[in-house]
Amino acid sequence: MTGFGPGGMDCEEVLADVYLYLDDETDGDVRQRIRLHLDGCAPCLRQFGLEQDVKVLVARSCGGDVAPSSLKARIRIRLQQAANDASHREYRAE
Repeated sequence: MTGFGPGGMDCEEVLADVYLYLDDETDGDVRQRIRLHLDGCAPCLRQFGLEQDVKVLVARSCGGDVAPSSLKARIRIRLQQAANDASHREYRAE
């Protein structure tokens, strides 16, 4: 739902997508609307700054962690099994 705040978005919409925005995972239109909202809404800009700080802190604290090869292999196997199961599942209209 589109709100009536800056950028045509309400605060709830902006804060729900703040991590997508931080990770640059929004399309250009949504990104622009969020930017316009943040430029015109001090409370959201303040919250955005906190979320951005948390992301930087987590990256700095955990950025060097590497998953063990055995975990990566198990994940690959499970993903392949899930893909195979999905491709062989029969879909019926309810």
